[in-house]
Amino acid sequence: MELTPNDERSLRGEHGETIASAYRILVAIGTATEAKKLVPIKWAHLSGVNYNTIGNAGVKFLEEFAEDGTTRVAVKTTVNPMGFDRTKPNNLDENFVKQQMKIVKLYEGLGTSPSFTCTPYEIFDIPQRGTAVSFAESSAAIYSNSMLGLLTNKESSLSALASSVTGKAPYSELRVEEFRHPKVAIKPELKLLTELDFGLFGYFTGKVVKDSCVALDGIRKSKPDIMKTKSLSAAIGTSGTCGMFTSSEEEPTKEVIPFDKTEFNAVRDELSTAEDGNIIILGSPQIGINELSLVVDLAKDKKFSKHCMVFCSRAIFNQASQIGLAGKIERAGCEFMCDSCACLTPLINKDDVDSIITNSVKAAYYMKLFNRTGVALKDLKTIVRDYTN
Repeated sequence: MELTPNDERSLRGEHGETIASAYRILVAIGTATEAKKLVPIKWAHLSGVNYNTIGNAGVKFLEEFAEDGTTRVAVKTTVNPMGFDRTKPNNLDENFVKQQMKIVKLYEGLGTSPSFTCTPYEIFDIPQRGTAVSFAESSAAIYSNSMLGLLTNKESSLSALASSVTGKAPYSELRVEEFRHPKVAIKPELKLLTELDFGLFGYFTGKVVKDSCVALDGIRKSKPDIMKTKSLSAAIGTSGTCGMFTSSEEEPTKEVIPFDKTEFNAVRDELSTAEDGNIIILGSPQIGINELSLVVDLAKDKKFSKHCMVFCSRAIFNQASQIGLAGKIERAGCEFMCDSCACLTPLINKDDVDSIITNSVKAAYYMKLFNRTGVALKDLKTIVRDYTN
Protein backbone atom coordinates (compact mmCIF):
# COMPACT_ATOMS: atom_id res chain seq x y z
CA MET A 1 0.00 0.00 0.00
CA GLU A 2 1.34 3.40 -1.00
CA LEU A 3 1.94 5.81 1.88
CA THR A 4 2.86 9.47 1.69
CA PRO A 5 6.09 10.62 3.36
CA ASN A 6 4.00 12.08 6.20
CA ASP A 7 2.13 8.78 6.58
CA GLU A 8 5.49 6.99 6.81
CA ARG A 9 6.76 9.39 9.47
CA SER A 10 3.55 9.04 11.45
CA LEU A 11 3.75 5.26 11.24
CA ARG A 12 7.31 5.37 12.60
CA GLY A 13 6.11 7.33 15.61
CA GLU A 14 7.51 10.75 14.78
CA HIS A 15 4.16 12.33 15.67
CA GLY A 16 3.62 10.35 18.86
CA GLU A 17 2.66 6.82 19.84
CA THR A 18 -1.09 7.44 19.61
CA ILE A 19 -0.86 8.57 15.99
CA ALA A 20 1.51 5.68 15.21
CA SER A 21 -1.01 3.26 16.74
CA ALA A 22 -3.79 4.78 14.64
CA TYR A 23 -1.73 4.41 11.47
CA ARG A 24 -0.92 0.79 12.31
CA ILE A 25 -4.66 0.10 12.56
CA LEU A 26 -5.36 1.77 9.21
CA VAL A 27 -2.47 0.07 7.44
CA ALA A 28 -3.56 -3.35 8.74
CA ILE A 29 -7.13 -2.75 7.58
CA GLY A 30 -5.92 -1.34 4.27
CA THR A 31 -3.73 -4.36 3.66
CA ALA A 32 -6.59 -6.73 4.48
CA THR A 33 -8.99 -4.91 2.15
CA GLU A 34 -6.43 -4.48 -0.65
CA ALA A 35 -6.40 -0.69 -0.41
CA LYS A 36 -3.91 1.03 -2.69
CA LYS A 37 -3.52 4.03 -0.41
CA LEU A 38 -4.99 6.09 2.41
CA VAL A 39 -7.28 8.98 1.45
CA PRO A 40 -8.30 12.10 3.38
CA ILE A 41 -11.70 12.15 5.07
CA LYS A 42 -13.82 15.10 6.19
CA TRP A 43 -15.83 13.49 9.01
CA ALA A 44 -15.57 10.56 11.41
CA HIS A 45 -18.42 9.13 13.45
CA LEU A 46 -17.41 6.86 16.31
CA SER A 47 -19.17 3.90 17.88
CA GLY A 48 -17.86 2.24 21.04
CA VAL A 49 -19.37 4.88 23.34
CA ASN A 50 -21.82 2.74 25.32
CA TYR A 51 -20.09 0.91 28.20
CA ASN A 52 -22.34 -2.09 27.60
CA THR A 53 -20.84 -2.27 24.10
CA ILE A 54 -17.11 -2.01 24.82
CA GLY A 55 -16.83 -3.20 28.44
CA ASN A 56 -13.70 -2.93 30.57
CA ALA A 57 -11.39 -3.96 27.73
CA GLY A 58 -12.67 -1.10 25.61
CA VAL A 59 -12.26 1.40 28.42
CA LYS A 60 -8.69 0.25 28.96
CA PHE A 61 -7.90 0.58 25.26
CA LEU A 62 -9.30 4.14 25.17
CA GLU A 63 -7.28 5.07 28.26
CA GLU A 64 -4.09 3.79 26.63
CA PHE A 65 -4.95 5.38 23.28
CA ALA A 66 -5.46 8.82 24.83
CA GLU A 67 -2.89 8.54 27.62
CA ASP A 68 -0.50 11.17 26.21
CA GLY A 69 -3.21 13.79 26.76
CA THR A 70 -2.18 15.76 23.68
CA THR A 71 -3.70 13.85 20.76
CA ARG A 72 -6.78 15.49 19.27
CA VAL A 73 -9.06 14.54 16.42
CA ALA A 74 -7.92 15.83 13.04
CA VAL A 75 -11.39 16.14 11.45
CA LYS A 76 -14.95 16.75 12.57
CA THR A 77 -15.73 13.80 14.82
CA THR A 78 -19.12 12.90 16.26
CA VAL A 79 -19.97 10.05 18.61
CA ASN A 80 -22.66 7.43 19.05
CA PRO A 81 -25.16 7.32 21.93
CA MET A 82 -24.07 6.34 25.41
CA GLY A 83 -25.98 3.99 27.70
CA PHE A 84 -28.27 6.37 29.59
CA ASP A 85 -29.57 9.92 29.93
CA ARG A 86 -27.40 11.50 32.59
CA THR A 87 -30.00 14.20 33.35
CA LYS A 88 -32.58 11.64 34.47
CA PRO A 89 -32.74 9.98 37.90
CA ASN A 90 -32.14 6.26 37.68
CA ASN A 91 -31.18 3.21 39.69
CA LEU A 92 -28.35 2.09 37.48
CA ASP A 93 -25.38 0.13 38.72
CA GLU A 94 -22.77 2.54 40.12
CA ASN A 95 -19.93 0.86 38.24
CA PHE A 96 -21.83 1.19 34.96
CA VAL A 97 -22.35 4.92 35.52
CA LYS A 98 -18.72 5.44 36.58
CA GLN A 99 -17.31 3.60 33.57
CA GLN A 100 -19.77 5.23 31.18
CA MET A 101 -18.78 8.70 32.30
CA LYS A 102 -15.10 7.76 32.04
CA ILE A 103 -15.71 6.88 28.37
CA VAL A 104 -17.46 10.20 27.82
CA LYS A 105 -14.53 12.13 29.32
CA LEU A 106 -11.98 10.19 27.28
CA TYR A 107 -13.76 11.05 24.03
CA GLU A 108 -14.18 14.66 25.12
CA GLY A 109 -10.43 14.76 25.81
CA LEU A 110 -9.79 13.78 22.19
CA GLY A 111 -11.86 16.74 21.03
CA THR A 112 -14.91 14.90 19.72
CA SER A 113 -18.28 16.59 19.48
CA PRO A 114 -20.57 15.37 22.33
CA SER A 115 -23.32 14.49 19.86
CA PHE A 116 -24.31 11.11 21.33
CA THR A 117 -26.38 10.26 18.29
CA CYS A 118 -26.69 7.39 15.84
CA THR A 119 -28.24 9.73 13.23
CA PRO A 120 -25.60 12.45 12.79
CA TYR A 121 -26.96 13.23 9.32
CA GLU A 122 -30.09 14.68 10.98
CA ILE A 123 -28.10 17.13 13.11
CA PHE A 124 -24.98 18.25 11.27
CA ASP A 125 -24.36 19.84 7.89
CA ILE A 126 -23.83 17.20 5.22
CA PRO A 127 -20.71 17.34 3.02
CA GLN A 128 -21.17 17.34 -0.73
CA ARG A 129 -21.81 14.06 -2.49
CA GLY A 130 -18.65 12.05 -3.14
CA THR A 131 -16.96 13.16 0.08
CA ALA A 132 -15.02 10.45 1.92
CA VAL A 133 -16.00 9.97 5.57
CA SER A 134 -15.50 7.25 8.18
CA PHE A 135 -18.70 6.11 9.92
CA ALA A 136 -18.69 3.28 12.44
CA GLU A 137 -22.43 3.33 13.19
CA SER A 138 -23.75 0.80 10.67
CA SER A 139 -27.15 2.41 10.07
CA ALA A 140 -25.54 5.83 9.57
CA ALA A 141 -22.95 4.36 7.19
CA ILE A 142 -25.61 2.68 5.07
CA TYR A 143 -27.87 5.73 5.07
CA SER A 144 -24.98 8.04 4.18
CA ASN A 145 -23.74 5.84 1.32
CA SER A 146 -27.21 5.20 -0.06
CA MET A 147 -29.15 8.43 0.49
CA LEU A 148 -26.47 11.12 0.78
CA GLY A 149 -23.82 9.89 -1.65
CA LEU A 150 -21.03 9.97 0.93
CA LEU A 151 -18.20 7.43 0.74
CA THR A 152 -17.67 5.24 3.78
CA ASN A 153 -17.15 1.63 4.63
CA LYS A 154 -19.00 0.04 7.52
CA GLU A 155 -16.25 0.91 9.93
CA SER A 156 -15.41 -0.66 13.26
CA SER A 157 -15.02 1.42 16.40
CA LEU A 158 -11.23 1.02 16.05
CA SER A 159 -10.97 2.01 12.40
CA ALA A 160 -13.20 5.08 12.77
CA LEU A 161 -11.25 6.16 15.85
CA ALA A 162 -7.97 5.78 13.95
CA SER A 163 -9.41 7.82 11.08
CA SER A 164 -10.59 10.54 13.44
CA VAL A 165 -7.09 11.33 14.72
CA THR A 166 -5.29 10.89 11.40
CA GLY A 167 -7.87 12.31 9.02
CA LYS A 168 -7.23 9.33 6.74
CA ALA A 169 -8.97 6.08 5.78
CA PRO A 170 -8.16 3.14 3.47
CA TYR A 171 -9.14 3.63 -0.14
CA SER A 172 -11.00 0.34 -0.45
CA GLU A 173 -14.44 -1.24 -0.64
CA LEU A 174 -17.24 1.35 -0.72
CA ARG A 175 -14.86 4.28 -1.09
CA VAL A 176 -13.97 2.90 -4.52
CA GLU A 177 -16.49 3.57 -7.29
CA GLU A 178 -16.39 0.07 -8.79
CA PHE A 179 -17.58 -1.51 -5.55
CA ARG A 180 -20.60 0.82 -5.29
CA HIS A 181 -22.42 -1.06 -8.06
CA PRO A 182 -24.54 -4.08 -7.03
CA LYS A 183 -24.49 -7.58 -8.42
CA VAL A 184 -27.74 -8.66 -6.74
CA ALA A 185 -31.20 -7.09 -6.57
CA ILE A 186 -33.95 -7.73 -4.05
CA LYS A 187 -37.46 -7.46 -5.45
CA PRO A 188 -40.38 -6.99 -3.03
CA GLU A 189 -43.45 -8.81 -4.34
CA LEU A 190 -45.75 -7.05 -1.90
CA LYS A 191 -46.37 -3.39 -1.16
CA LEU A 192 -44.12 -1.85 1.48
CA LEU A 193 -46.36 0.66 3.20
CA THR A 194 -45.02 1.41 6.67
CA GLU A 195 -41.62 2.02 8.24
CA LEU A 196 -41.92 -1.44 9.79
CA ASP A 197 -42.45 -2.99 6.35
CA PHE A 198 -39.25 -1.31 5.18
CA GLY A 199 -37.45 -2.54 8.29
CA LEU A 200 -38.50 -6.15 7.72
CA PHE A 201 -37.50 -5.85 4.06
CA GLY A 202 -34.11 -4.46 5.12
CA TYR A 203 -33.53 -7.23 7.65
CA PHE A 204 -34.20 -9.86 4.98
CA THR A 205 -31.89 -8.01 2.57
CA GLY A 206 -29.03 -7.91 5.08
CA LYS A 207 -29.36 -11.64 5.74
CA VAL A 208 -29.31 -12.81 2.13
CA VAL A 209 -26.88 -10.35 0.49
CA LYS A 210 -23.18 -10.90 1.15
CA ASP A 211 -21.88 -8.18 -1.19
CA SER A 212 -21.11 -4.64 -0.08
CA CYS A 213 -23.84 -3.12 -2.26
CA VAL A 214 -27.35 -4.26 -3.20
CA ALA A 215 -30.01 -3.02 -5.60
CA LEU A 216 -33.54 -2.68 -4.26
CA ASP A 217 -36.30 -2.91 -6.81
CA GLY A 218 -38.52 0.18 -6.92
CA ILE A 219 -36.84 1.92 -3.98
CA ARG A 220 -36.47 5.26 -5.77
CA LYS A 221 -39.87 5.09 -7.44
CA SER A 222 -41.66 4.62 -4.11
CA LYS A 223 -39.98 7.79 -2.72
CA PRO A 224 -39.77 6.58 0.90
CA ASP A 225 -39.58 9.29 3.56
CA ILE A 226 -36.71 9.60 6.04
CA MET A 227 -38.45 7.43 8.65
CA LYS A 228 -38.68 4.56 6.17
CA THR A 229 -35.14 4.94 4.84
CA LYS A 230 -33.75 5.14 8.38
CA SER A 231 -35.62 1.94 9.25
CA LEU A 232 -34.40 0.26 6.07
CA SER A 233 -30.77 1.27 6.65
CA ALA A 234 -30.78 0.22 10.30
CA ALA A 235 -32.30 -3.17 9.51
CA ILE A 236 -29.81 -3.93 6.72
CA GLY A 237 -26.98 -3.06 9.10
CA THR A 238 -28.43 -5.19 11.87
CA SER A 239 -28.62 -8.46 9.98
CA GLY A 240 -25.63 -8.40 7.65
CA THR A 241 -22.48 -6.86 6.22
CA CYS A 242 -23.95 -4.99 3.24
CA GLY A 243 -23.05 -1.30 3.43
CA MET A 244 -25.10 0.36 0.71
CA PHE A 245 -28.28 0.07 -1.31
CA THR A 246 -29.25 1.62 -4.62
CA SER A 247 -32.15 1.29 -7.04
CA SER A 248 -32.45 -1.59 -9.47
CA GLU A 249 -33.84 0.88 -12.05
CA GLU A 250 -30.51 2.72 -11.93
CA GLU A 251 -28.36 -0.37 -11.40
CA PRO A 252 -29.80 -3.43 -13.22
CA THR A 253 -28.41 -6.79 -12.10
CA LYS A 254 -28.46 -10.35 -13.37
CA GLU A 255 -29.48 -11.96 -10.10
CA VAL A 256 -32.84 -11.04 -8.55
CA ILE A 257 -34.01 -12.41 -5.20
CA PRO A 258 -37.75 -12.16 -4.45
CA PHE A 259 -39.13 -10.91 -1.14
CA ASP A 260 -42.70 -12.12 -0.87
CA LYS A 261 -45.27 -12.64 1.85
CA THR A 262 -43.60 -15.87 2.98
CA GLU A 263 -40.27 -14.15 3.63
CA PHE A 264 -42.04 -11.16 5.16
CA ASN A 265 -43.87 -13.37 7.66
CA ALA A 266 -40.76 -15.43 8.43
CA VAL A 267 -38.75 -12.32 9.33
CA ARG A 268 -41.61 -10.91 11.39
CA ASP A 269 -42.06 -14.18 13.26
CA GLU A 270 -38.33 -14.30 14.02
CA LEU A 271 -38.28 -10.83 15.54
CA SER A 272 -41.77 -10.29 16.92
CA THR A 273 -42.15 -12.74 19.80
CA ALA A 274 -45.03 -11.21 21.78
CA GLU A 275 -48.53 -9.91 21.13
CA ASP A 276 -48.23 -7.05 23.61
CA GLY A 277 -45.71 -5.42 25.93
CA ASN A 278 -45.18 -3.50 29.17
CA ILE A 279 -43.61 -0.40 27.64
CA ILE A 280 -43.37 1.35 24.27
CA ILE A 281 -39.92 2.04 22.82
CA LEU A 282 -39.47 4.64 20.06
CA GLY A 283 -36.11 5.67 18.65
CA SER A 284 -33.81 3.02 17.22
CA PRO A 285 -32.25 4.66 15.29
CA GLN A 286 -32.88 7.72 17.41
CA ILE A 287 -36.08 9.53 16.58
CA GLY A 288 -35.93 12.75 14.56
CA ILE A 289 -38.03 15.88 14.20
CA ASN A 290 -40.15 14.46 11.38
CA GLU A 291 -41.04 11.41 13.45
CA LEU A 292 -41.81 13.50 16.54
CA SER A 293 -44.12 15.66 14.43
CA LEU A 294 -45.88 12.52 13.21
CA VAL A 295 -46.36 11.24 16.77
CA VAL A 296 -47.92 14.57 17.76
CA ASP A 297 -50.21 14.54 14.71
CA LEU A 298 -51.30 10.97 15.36
CA ALA A 299 -51.81 11.33 19.10
CA LYS A 300 -53.49 14.75 18.92
CA ASP A 301 -54.87 15.40 22.41
CA LYS A 302 -54.70 11.78 23.56
CA LYS A 303 -52.40 10.18 26.14
CA PHE A 304 -50.48 6.93 25.95
CA SER A 305 -51.91 4.14 28.06
CA LYS A 306 -48.49 2.57 28.58
CA HIS A 307 -45.12 4.04 29.54
CA CYS A 308 -43.54 5.31 26.32
CA MET A 309 -39.78 5.94 26.14
CA VAL A 310 -38.58 8.19 23.32
CA PHE A 311 -34.85 7.93 22.53
CA CYS A 312 -33.29 10.88 20.74
CA SER A 313 -30.21 13.07 20.68
CA ARG A 314 -29.99 16.13 22.93
CA ALA A 315 -29.83 18.31 19.79
CA ILE A 316 -33.13 16.94 18.48
CA PHE A 317 -34.75 17.29 21.91
CA ASN A 318 -33.63 20.91 22.15
CA GLN A 319 -34.93 21.63 18.67
CA ALA A 320 -38.23 19.91 19.50
CA SER A 321 -38.50 21.97 22.69
CA GLN A 322 -38.01 25.24 20.82
CA ILE A 323 -40.86 24.53 18.40
CA GLY A 324 -43.22 23.08 20.99
CA LEU A 325 -43.07 19.42 19.96
CA ALA A 326 -41.31 18.14 23.07
CA GLY A 327 -43.93 19.55 25.43
CA LYS A 328 -46.74 17.97 23.41
CA ILE A 329 -44.95 14.63 23.42
CA GLU A 330 -44.43 14.78 27.19
CA ARG A 331 -48.05 15.79 27.82
CA ALA A 332 -49.05 12.70 25.86
CA GLY A 333 -47.29 10.64 28.54
CA CYS A 334 -43.94 10.02 26.83
CA GLU A 335 -40.54 10.23 28.52
CA PHE A 336 -37.56 11.51 26.54
CA MET A 337 -34.27 9.66 26.98
CA CYS A 338 -31.61 11.87 25.42
CA ASP A 339 -28.04 10.99 24.41
CA SER A 340 -28.91 7.29 24.59
CA CYS A 341 -30.42 4.58 22.42
CA ALA A 342 -32.85 1.73 22.98
CA CYS A 343 -30.20 -0.82 22.02
CA LEU A 344 -27.95 -2.23 24.75
CA THR A 345 -29.23 0.16 27.41
CA PRO A 346 -29.44 -1.01 31.04
CA LEU A 347 -32.56 1.16 31.38
CA ILE A 348 -34.59 -1.79 30.08
CA ASN A 349 -34.02 -5.23 31.54
CA LYS A 350 -35.81 -8.54 31.92
CA ASP A 351 -36.27 -8.09 35.67
CA ASP A 352 -38.58 -5.13 35.12
CA VAL A 353 -39.88 -5.62 31.59
CA ASP A 354 -41.27 -8.82 30.10
CA SER A 355 -41.87 -7.43 26.62
CA ILE A 356 -41.58 -4.18 24.71
CA ILE A 357 -43.67 -2.63 21.95
CA THR A 358 -41.66 -1.00 19.16
CA ASN A 359 -41.70 -0.14 15.47
CA SER A 360 -37.96 -0.77 15.18
CA VAL A 361 -36.53 -3.97 13.69
CA LYS A 362 -33.12 -3.01 15.07
CA ALA A 363 -34.50 -2.56 18.59
CA ALA A 364 -36.39 -5.83 18.28
CA TYR A 365 -33.20 -7.72 17.40
CA TYR A 366 -31.09 -6.28 20.21
CA MET A 367 -33.81 -6.36 22.85
CA LYS A 368 -34.44 -10.01 22.14
CA LEU A 369 -30.76 -10.98 21.96
CA PHE A 370 -29.16 -8.93 24.74
CA ASN A 371 -31.90 -7.57 26.97
CA ARG A 372 -33.78 -10.89 26.87
CA THR A 373 -37.18 -9.25 26.57
CA GLY A 374 -40.06 -10.23 24.34
CA VAL A 375 -40.93 -7.91 21.45
CA ALA A 376 -44.24 -6.87 19.93
CA LEU A 377 -43.44 -5.31 16.55
CA LYS A 378 -46.01 -2.77 15.34
CA ASP A 379 -45.76 0.23 13.03
CA LEU A 380 -45.93 3.70 14.53
CA LYS A 381 -49.48 4.49 13.43
CA THR A 382 -50.72 1.23 14.94
CA ILE A 383 -48.85 1.87 18.19
CA VAL A 384 -50.38 5.33 18.59
CA ARG A 385 -53.84 4.08 17.59
CA ASP A 386 -53.82 1.09 19.94
CA TYR A 387 -52.10 2.64 22.96
CA THR A 388 -53.58 6.11 23.28
CA ASN A 389 -56.95 7.21 24.60
